[in-house]
Amino acid sequence: MRLKDLIADMPQKKVIGNPDVEIQGIAYHSAKVNRGTLFVALYGMNVDGHNFTEEALDRGAAALVVTRHQGIDKSVPLVIVPDGRAALAQLSATFFGHPSRGMRLIGVTGTNGKTTTSYLIESIFKNGSLACGVIGTINYRFCGCVMPAPMTTPESYDIQRILREMLDSGITDVVIEVSSHGVDLKRVDSCHFDVGVFTNFTQDHLDYHTDLDQYRQCKEHLFTTIIPGGDKPNRMAVINLDDPTGENLWHRLSYAKTGYGIHRRASIWAQEVTNSAEGVEATVHTSEGTLRIHSPLVGDFNIYNIMAAMGTAMALGLSEASIQDGIQTLSSVPGRMERIENDQKLQIFVDYAHTPDALERALMVLRPLRTKGRLITVLGCGGDRDRTKRPLMGGVVARLSDLSIITSDNPRSEPPGKIIQEIELGFTSHESRSLEREDLEGGAETKGYIKIENRREAIRLAIRTARPGDIILVAGKGHEDYQILGDRRIPFDDRTEVRRALQKRFAKH
Repeated sequence: MRLKDLIADMPQKKVIGNPDVEIQGIAYHSAKVNRGTLFVALYGMNVDGHNFTEEALDRGAAALVVTRHQGIDKSVPLVIVPDGRAALAQLSATFFGHPSRGMRLIGVTGTNGKTTTSYLIESIFKNGSLACGVIGTINYRFCGCVMPAPMTTPESYDIQRILREMLDSGITDVVIEVSSHGVDLKRVDSCHFDVGVFTNFTQDHLDYHTDLDQYRQCKEHLFTTIIPGGDKPNRMAVINLDDPTGENLWHRLSYAKTGYGIHRRASIWAQEVTNSAEGVEATVHTSEGTLRIHSPLVGDFNIYNIMAAMGTAMALGLSEASIQDGIQTLSSVPGRMERIENDQKLQIFVDYAHTPDALERALMVLRPLRTKGRLITVLGCGGDRDRTKRPLMGGVVARLSDLSIITSDNPRSEPPGKIIQEIELGFTSHESRSLEREDLEGGAETKGYIKIENRREAIRLAIRTARPGDIILVAGKGHEDYQILGDRRIPFDDRTEVRRALQKRFAKH
């Protein structure tokens, strides 16, 4: 494709040099540049792509897209734009032929529930014999191809490339988990959505966003700007009306919308919700009738995710049978209230809960499932992330858990002990008892909290301390198969560690 054709529809551009050059590909990382590549210089959190234009030229870049051109080599055509990320999104969509126009595209956003909702939608679609792809937190997958997900919402170029691969492989429907970072960094610009799903809004990512209002605006931007800015004629919003932000957003949208909830009679609303260790059940009323829903997913909060998936499926014409079968056949979601099976009468769950709200919901689900035992929680908080939620999460666990083990998550560049101390503030504010290892010996009915910096040791202590009837929640990392210590990324999977701890404790019996 010629550069002049690639940039033809771009507004507010200035071209220096002859744009009649052939473009073989697009790159936003200089190491990915080959001969004939258009290099788009982006401002990052820590680096400036403009500082790598010389390397891009050395590697054969045919043209550059920049937001500043002072000091930039002009031996190849320059395209000067006001926003490099917006330009990358538009250029990528054009280069790959706007693949989202040839499929049905669903965007799921919200603080919690995106991944489970996307899995539910995928399961319903597959039960309806639709070819479905997913771009999400756990992985990017379609037609048996599974790619690791370095981030929830990939860069705009990667989204358009993956969508093109999906379309060429016969995929008709795609679900994208849309993070606030993805919206703010223009990663889903130039995507044409058929359906947008809003799950909920609670505190998170204040290490990135200036405040909750800015975080909220990023979530809402998908519905107020990106979806109506697309060219899909029958666009639809599916919104949680029990969430205050969702309710406010609902009243501001002028295109088609479906609401769902438990506490009000929305377009889709649930009652008679029951939760057990075997899953959730509910009676769900819709404009098309009433369904009795059975799901193996544990946690009554999953009814919200189920209703979000139902609203999406109904908007796109899926049958009642496909909806019910899709919900019932999804047995689990990796790292989302994932049960670790064992024959020791211990109920053990690994969950991604890494916000105060998600952690509270998980614990509120598990507390009633106790019979005679305790609720034991292993928790940590990520380093170089929102520090304000650390004592909040500690307070939630202090209030709802019987025995708590504070440990490391992904400390990154922060000292793990410092993060643990900030979590501990939530326990001390609730006058929770600080314990030592010897307090846990002998099988006493001990309650309180203990600090164990090594996450593997923390999980082993939880398993070693537990007795039949106890429930253990290992929270924070969920599906992740790594731990970030400083600048090292080491293999670590909570689920694997739980199984090893069980084997270590009970191998002799």
